[in-house]
Amino acid sequence: MSLLHLRAIKKTYRMGSTAVYALRGVSLTVHPGEFMAVMGPSGSGKSTLMHILGLLDVPDSGKYTVAGSEVSRLSEDELAELRSRTIGFVFQQFNLLPRMTALENIGLPLLYSPSGADPRKLLREVGLEQRSRHRPAEMSGGQQQRVAIARALVNRPRLILADEPTGNLDSATQKEILGQLTRLNRVGLTIIMVTHEPDVARYARRVIRMRDGRIVADEHRAAPVPPRSRAARRLAPASPSATADFDWRTILFRVAAHTREALRSLASNKVRASLSALGIAIGVAAVIAMLAIGAGARASVMKTLARFGANVISVRPNWWGPRGWRSNVTRLTREDAVAIPRAHPAIKQTVPVIWGQVHITGNGQAYDTSIIGATPPYADLRSYHPTIGRFFTDKEDADRARVCLLGLTVAREMFGEGSNPVGKEIKVNRIPFIVIGVLPEKGSDGHHDNDDLIIAPLGTAQHRVLGQRYIGSIDVDVAPEANMDEVQESLRSFLARRYRLSGEREDSFDFRNEAAMLAARQETTKTFSILLGCIAAISLLVGGIGIMNIMLVSVTERTREIGLRKAVGARPRDILSQFLVEAVVVSSIGGAAGILTGAGVALLIGLILNWAVIVTPLSVILAAGFSTAVGVGFGWWPAKRAAGLAPVDALRYE
Repeated sequence: MSLLHLRAIKKTYRMGSTAVYALRGVSLTVHPGEFMAVMGPSGSGKSTLMHILGLLDVPDSGKYTVAGSEVSRLSEDELAELRSRTIGFVFQQFNLLPRMTALENIGLPLLYSPSGADPRKLLREVGLEQRSRHRPAEMSGGQQQRVAIARALVNRPRLILADEPTGNLDSATQKEILGQLTRLNRVGLTIIMVTHEPDVARYARRVIRMRDGRIVADEHRAAPVPPRSRAARRLAPASPSATADFDWRTILFRVAAHTREALRSLASNKVRASLSALGIAIGVAAVIAMLAIGAGARASVMKTLARFGANVISVRPNWWGPRGWRSNVTRLTREDAVAIPRAHPAIKQTVPVIWGQVHITGNGQAYDTSIIGATPPYADLRSYHPTIGRFFTDKEDADRARVCLLGLTVAREMFGEGSNPVGKEIKVNRIPFIVIGVLPEKGSDGHHDNDDLIIAPLGTAQHRVLGQRYIGSIDVDVAPEANMDEVQESLRSFLARRYRLSGEREDSFDFRNEAAMLAARQETTKTFSILLGCIAAISLLVGGIGIMNIMLVSVTERTREIGLRKAVGARPRDILSQFLVEAVVVSSIGGAAGILTGAGVALLIGLILNWAVIVTPLSVILAAGFSTAVGVGFGWWPAKRAAGLAPVDALRYE
């Protein structure tokens, strides 16, 4: 059975409007064990024939069969598989990857077909065991060609295609390389060698001569050498469809190998890779910082929610009417607070409140602050449970007891940082009061310090301190599951009926739905966060474009490497995976640096501007995922372009 069989093969190239007929109906049969030389002048079609024999190019017409498999019926992946299992290439220019050692260059085909010979053993067989860690630039031409021969053998092929294997070598090295090829032929390997030199062709047992795309002579000098060694008998081309291509071990092996290749490639272009990673790092850092600021703003809103209560409707007299300031306004009383729960079943309780400005003295200090008078439920409604001491009781409110609780700012100004003023006496507008507690910290809200106040019983503040008949507002506590807008309308109708209000006077009361106010703040904060995230995403987009640029440059620079990889068995998806992995590695490195930088910048902003910033795990995961997606998304086109290169075109690229 023949190893290779060509019948009426034609191949035409077009150079502009000119057709170049490289092969004109070539027919050829190659049997196992042959050592054949292909000779002819430049332009005779030798290289084109070699490319078609090596499955690097496809004919325009005719039939080509490799070990019984008709090439025209095979897919691109099946061609790569057949090439990997059956053919080994030895090139005139050696085509060794400069960033790889001799041992790594020999093992390159195993990346795409893990089963094969031991590269170390092959290195010993070609006499270069001591050069295993040397790179091509550190070896002579003869040593590089011996490495190339070992690489051609690593997948245990049946056929070696040598394209001018001695063209760049001196005469002594030439004999050495031809001796290597002769020994390989003696153990049963089929050798097809392209050469211009008659002295080289004499080593072959069969010589075919070409001219103008045709075989003009076919000389048989000796019979083919039948395979004799056990190793040679095992070297049969595998059926392309029989390869287990998707088992987990193979997948993990290839991912690890592609990652090593990506790191090696990036290490050879450190500055360019670093600049691309920097673009991603800036984008990810911006995303992390902006999301942290947005999360901090949302947390501040929630903190306000917890401090002051959300399901509260505050009812106040409305001093502004359709014609401006009202001189005669409907005022609120404590009796209104008692009556309001009848307005709607969802109303749990009410708290009448009064406030004003006071001057306090004590402990040798004087201070101007605000006083709030309220009933005891105010502590629950507004989360004012004291951190030190206690809140006043209903009896103290009824008795108009002269007791009060101090906000943290007042306690610090009057008694010093960290002091305990409980039991101390102060004077509020010259009226003596006993401090019974210190209020929890509420923090500032814009320009207003929520800790700069004192709280006293409503009766005490209203009658002893402020001397007012009416109260300032009524805080209405509403059940969480209730519809706040519905409750508010019920309150409006109830008070209108209670005070017999009609016409323009129906708006005599102002209703402040604090849940709606907080929801509006939350929505504003959310919009602000989205805006910041979009701005940051633009930075990440710019970084992604940088990755695309570097990958396009890399594809151009490594076109011959892509052709070599395809020649040794790489399928389009292997090339695609390799360049995608490189893009993901760059984006991942940039993403990791960006996460650390973004977190640091966010915390620094929080310290300098006293903003609440929160770096959440979700934002880190989102940024990391986004950076990886950018690597895949922007690396896809360059990788797809690399995968689509024809092997023969890539190998010819200069």
